[in-house]
Amino acid sequence: MIFGEVGILSREIVREEGIQSLWDTYEMKKGSRFYRKEFGYYCLDEWYDQGLSPQTDMAREFTYDIPAKYYLGHLGWCEAPFSPEFPEKVLEDRGKHELIQDHAGRAVLMFKGRRSGFMPEYMDHPVKDMKTWEGQCKWRMNPESPERFGDLEKVKDEVQNALSMGMMITQNLVGGYMYLRSLMGPEGILYMVYDNPKLIHECMETWFSVSDRIIGEYQKFVTLDELFLAEDICYNMGPLISPDMIREFLFPYYKQLISNIKGRQLDKSRHLYIQIDTDGNAVPVIPVYQEIGMDVMSPFEVASFCDVVEIGRQFPDLIMVGGIDKRVLAEGKDAIDLHLDYILPAMSERGGFCPTCDHGVPPEVSLENYRHYRKRCLEY
Repeated sequence: MIFGEVGILSREIVREEGIQSLWDTYEMKKGSRFYRKEFGYYCLDEWYDQGLSPQTDMAREFTYDIPAKYYLGHLGWCEAPFSPEFPEKVLEDRGKHELIQDHAGRAVLMFKGRRSGFMPEYMDHPVKDMKTWEGQCKWRMNPESPERFGDLEKVKDEVQNALSMGMMITQNLVGGYMYLRSLMGPEGILYMVYDNPKLIHECMETWFSVSDRIIGEYQKFVTLDELFLAEDICYNMGPLISPDMIREFLFPYYKQLISNIKGRQLDKSRHLYIQIDTDGNAVPVIPVYQEIGMDVMSPFEVASFCDVVEIGRQFPDLIMVGGIDKRVLAEGKDAIDLHLDYILPAMSERGGFCPTCDHGVPPEVSLENYRHYRKRCLEY
């Protein structure tokens, strides 16, 4: 049964099957069908040139499941959850480029007239010391900021609708490392853990206060199924900070937040899944994050030595999302077939795996190749 058949099959049946397949993945049921989704796209302009209509329903076109999760937000993702955010403004005109202050207070070099769809250059970050933290950022992390709860009644209604369909309720939030990186930059963190560890803890205490307050408000009317931390703590050779630094500067706050969430659950019998999202070579940090109860990880970049079949053998209880090499999707149909024939049978037999591209689908992947990839996935 596929989503493209909704003209024949009822939408409700397709939705129920998709939701069930996601739960089967999380429960690691061997041989269950894969939940069908994609990580994201950086290729749409090229695909439009190749014949894809901008009005295309991507779920119908590529046979994705209707979403099976309801995401609670207001806690950031790749940046600190400021409220209010910094005003965006142009700091310098550099001809083809412009230096802007973004909503997270960073100085970012971008192509003029195009601020999305590519990786900019981060030139500066707002936190240099305790003075800049308190003067520019800390007051923007007020957990009682009224803007944080402005849509609460709407969220309550949406959550009840999601629950009636059996959807998973997931709380998204920026992970501690990603949050610190948005404040200080990746190099700034490495200096700060030695030069001013007190400031790191001060920033993390504030992260905890905001996260705990907002999640606690949601928990007054819903039981969470998943806590999803956007971490991005690895590069192609391993973690960007050491395991000891992770344990010292992140884990005390993670452990307290998780403990508080579990203590507030309306239904204390439900398992709280912990998902960590990180690019790069995540293998060295898997056992580290398992210390705080990590159940799920994504997206397992193959170019960074993440082989989901081998990792699945090493960590048989780990739920895995991603693992399809975006470079192979650009090579052609034979390469795609070999790649999928290696991964999908083994991971179907193992269970606990959702195949997606290991990051956004890049422009090098043709529409024809991607359609072939989706066709082959459906055969499994």
